[in-house]
Amino acid sequence: MGLRHRASSLLLLSLALGLAVALVSVSAQQKFGINYGQIANDLPDPTRVAGLLQSMNVNKVKLYDADPRVLTAFANTGVEFIIAVGNENLQTMAASPAAARQWVATHVQPYIPATRITCVTVGNEVFSSNDTVMMSSLLPAMKAVYAALGGLGLGSQVTVSSAHSVNVLATSFPPSSGAFREDLAEYIQPILDFHGQTGSPFLINAYPFFAYKANPGSVSLPYVLFEPNPGVRDPNTNLSYDNMLYAQIDAVYAAMKAMGHTDVGVRISETGWPSKGDEDETGATVQNAAAYNGNLMQRIAMSQGTPLKPNVPIDVYVFALFNEDMKPGPTSERNYGLFYPNGSPVYAITAGSGSGSGSGSGGGSGPGGPLNPYYTSMFSSSSKLAVSTTFLTQRVMLLLLLQAIVILLQS
Repeated sequence: MGLRHRASSLLLLSLALGLAVALVSVSAQQKFGINYGQIANDLPDPTRVAGLLQSMNVNKVKLYDADPRVLTAFANTGVEFIIAVGNENLQTMAASPAAARQWVATHVQPYIPATRITCVTVGNEVFSSNDTVMMSSLLPAMKAVYAALGGLGLGSQVTVSSAHSVNVLATSFPPSSGAFREDLAEYIQPILDFHGQTGSPFLINAYPFFAYKANPGSVSLPYVLFEPNPGVRDPNTNLSYDNMLYAQIDAVYAAMKAMGHTDVGVRISETGWPSKGDEDETGATVQNAAAYNGNLMQRIAMSQGTPLKPNVPIDVYVFALFNEDMKPGPTSERNYGLFYPNGSPVYAITAGSGSGSGSGSGGGSGPGGPLNPYYTSMFSSSSKLAVSTTFLTQRVMLLLLLQAIVILLQS
């Protein structure tokens, strides 16, 4: 073999191995994010939670605060974080840029770059309240945080947004007729302008469960659970929708377009289904929760887009990581978790069961779909075995690739 040919072969080998490692690494990552709420008195230490999420290959987490214990525990893990400024801080930050600078200096700057903070949400579902002072404070607070990030040289790394209930829409069906509530237009229009100027996404908390619970007689269960159904057609666009969540996303796009914005992306900051509820909470069952989350995760894994935006993969944060025993409200509020606080799964997720039965048969007893870590406790020996098996599989794949490349070079 000539020197030039040998050098070319070694270069080919190096590039191929690098590509193989990259492909294995990327394929192992889940594409959905998870909401990590902590309104509970029995949750595991954040360091153990970091281990759980790493074993699941989940690399996007959304917090409702900026808990230093969590941000420290996830240092050097590569997990992306959305952290939050609470509603109680909006008025102060709106009135005092210094307060926003102090918040960013305390809750963001010390953790970057070890912890990958990529977004700060300022307020959560502010427009669901009747507090007009807080509503008026939202955008000034967002601008103050944005300016503070820029002042500390973090503006290119961290975006600023706010999470809104889907109920900011006055009309959501057909999706092409989506429109924001008239009483909120004076607040939402300049917020959309801000997103357009800064390149940040518009965040929506959307729960098809609420629509089904409110009217189970007329809302199709398979339609809200992503299971086979005839679907519904938008008469204005002739687009067909086989699930409610996609229709809600496209309704938000239509509402933004009506306000002159086609330059702002939509991210689902919360969606999920409770595994348990009160007697009047129709549909809150383990089977339906497993079906909703499992089928949704399969679609996310496929990088699926909505009918209006088929080439834009849906960006979703599932609610929630744990059941939270101290949340107020109906029983369902305390039962959205994928896991119990002790680390065992609330139900097994067989992603994309697609049974079409309408009974929500996404839960199974076997480890179906791509989410095998859900079938083990994060503290059990079986969990360690599952993770070890994943690593072993990757190494076997690399070995086979290496052998094939060596054979190719020798021929």
